[in-house]
Formats: sequence, structure tokens, C-alpha cells
Amino acid sequence: MSEFSVHSMPNPASLVRERIRTVPDWPQPGVQFRDITPVLQDRRALRTLIDLLVQRYIDARIDTIAGLDARGFMIGPILAYELSLGFVPIRKQGKLPFRTFSQSYELEYGSATVEIHEDACKPGERVVLVDDLIATGGTMMAGKMLLERLGAVVVEGAAIINLPELGGSKLLREAGLLLYTVCEFSGY
Repeated sequence: MSEFSVHSMPNPASLVRERIRTVPDWPQPGVQFRDITPVLQDRRALRTLIDLLVQRYIDARIDTIAGLDARGFMIGPILAYELSLGFVPIRKQGKLPFRTFSQSYELEYGSATVEIHEDACKPGERVVLVDDLIATGGTMMAGKMLLERLGAVVVEGAAIINLPELGGSKLLREAGLLLYTVCEFSGY
């Protein structure tokens, strides 16, 4: 018997969705946290996720991938590497060592501020903005606004998960941002 086996491949988005863990009441009561850690731990799920994103953007005219702190940092650099592009981090306030621009926003359970280096992008650079999920849309909207302040063109926002009931994807689309998400969950 061979140590190798051939498995039938389920729908790629379904494979990724099945690996996402729901953690109830975290970080506070009533929140259903969608944890991508199992996707990252599973080599087939991680490869499938990255392949879905690479196939989406392989022929697109993109200059840079930007990732939102912190889980956008897990997927964004891998995607940038696979597409032979650079990566721009958009970090939580106080984490970047050089001169920055900042943008505050509301979360589904609080508020926060993110920052970008003032020289992270050149005017006219075409950027895909990556995060793990879209909930209220605040984080991605703040990232979009920062990139646009630098003169970048945010071609699309990409996330693993969409939580449409929280209204973020609708808000982002109404603000003119094209979105790509691998899967969605109802309830929050």
C-alpha cells in the first residue's frame, strides 16, 4: 500500500470554509469569532486558499498587495510572493517605526486606529487590500482610505470570510470598493 493517496477535491471554497472554526462569545459575549487558524494549520486548506487568490489576480494589473493587521499579514505576504509583488503592512496604531498616516474606525465591538508608512505606495499604484474577514467593514474602509491618501488605487478588497449581516460588505461596495470573498457565514 502506498503512503500516497488521491482524494477527490471538494469545491475549493467549501474546503476553506469547512476549516474555519467558530469560537462563541469571543472576545466578548455575543460575538461568534471566525477563526482562520485551522485554515493556516491545514496544508491543503492553506494551499487552496492561496491558489484561489492567485488565480483571481494572476492576470490583473496590480502593483502591490496591502494587508491589514494582523490576519491580513498571514495571507497578504504569501499572495504577494506568489504574484511576485511587494507587500505593504497596514498596522495598528503605534507599531510602525517610520512616519505614518493614521485612520480611526469603528469595529463590531469597539474602535481602533490603523497606520501606514507615508512612503508605502506611490501615486497611481494599483493595490489589492487583504484581510481575513469583513464584518462591519471599518478596518477595510480605513485601509482603503489610507491607501487612497497616498494616491494608490485600491483595485479590490479581498477577504477569506464575509459576514454580510453586519453590513460591512454592503458599506464597502457602496463606497466603490470591489470585493472578493472566499466564503460567508450568517450570524455573528
